[in-house]
Amino acid sequence: MFNRSLSKAVAFSLLAGCAASAQANWYLDGESSRLSFISTKNTHTAEVQRFLVLHGKVDPKGLAQVEVELDSVNSGVPLRDERMRKELFEIESFPEALITTQIDLRPINDLAPGAQLELRLPLTVSLHGKQHRYDAELLATRLDDRRFQVVTLEPVVISAADFDLVPGLERLRKLADLSAISLSVPVGAVLIFTAR
Repeated sequence: MFNRSLSKAVAFSLLAGCAASAQANWYLDGESSRLSFISTKNTHTAEVQRFLVLHGKVDPKGLAQVEVELDSVNSGVPLRDERMRKELFEIESFPEALITTQIDLRPINDLAPGAQLELRLPLTVSLHGKQHRYDAELLATRLDDRRFQVVTLEPVVISAADFDLVPGLERLRKLADLSAISLSVPVGAVLIFTAR
């Protein structure tokens, strides 16, 4: 009798958790998530850099948004970071970048913990007053009843020309006395969302 009641209680809790997550807003866990890019200078020198502050949300209809605070760019070199903020991103006028897409949450909600689903989604990137669409290959993993993870299976290659960033890159090149800075950067992400 006790075991049957316990089983019913566990089953009810699991169903309630699934129903709640299906109707919940999913919020980005900024501490556990990562957005990084690789820049190349002087033809052969590649460096990994990242943004430290991210915010995001997926609403119950699947509208996903990730906001990137450009002021949080981190290359490991404070002077370079300050130059990127001022000369490239021009954060006083354009403090954030925004990435948006539409996700069908039903297949993700149906995943068992540990199960994965490959997604091909169009992403809209808003940066420096411009917008551009990119196709992204993503992998969604259901971590548990309240969390899922989305990672890029392939880097998304962002072109400076799409966002009128070429003049800023040229200013950076001159300030750093470089022969060249690449006009495209591969961007990778590991994003973890929690239902609440």
